[in-house]
Amino acid sequence: MNFEGLHEKTILIVKPDGVQRGLVGEVTKRLETKGLKIVGLKMMHLSEEKLREHYAHHVEKPFYPGLEAFMRSCPVTVICAEGMGAVASVRLIAGITHAGEADAGTMRGDLAMGFANVVHCSDSIETAKDEVVRFFEPHEIFEYNKSDWMHVYMEEERNK
Repeated sequence: MNFEGLHEKTILIVKPDGVQRGLVGEVTKRLETKGLKIVGLKMMHLSEEKLREHYAHHVEKPFYPGLEAFMRSCPVTVICAEGMGAVASVRLIAGITHAGEADAGTMRGDLAMGFANVVHCSDSIETAKDEVVRFFEPHEIFEYNKSDWMHVYMEEERNK
């Protein structure tokens, strides 16, 4: 079976509210249940510099100091997931940013209510590439054969 094209990587961060509420396992379970492969996983404190780089588009906005304080309030868990259409798949199962309006069945819809929306996920393939490098050193990303991919992507293979 040819697994070419399955190597799209994306980032998902379990934010402080998710870590404090013990949701890291639930978030990881949802990624794996979807059929994504976890290729990087670590807990870390985010520095002011890392947050300013990550949220560069928000730094000048009035809510940024509160966002930074929240993201530095405890460690976060950063996950690098891989699979076909990984960016779009993670965004779909994460749900829309405003958790109170997110669909039931999504992480944010099921696990959050408002500003504290449990997870951050990459919003595009280009952003995902930047975020993988921002949060993981090359030696922290693991390449391995995932034996269940033949079952997860069976239909994709049949349609070639």
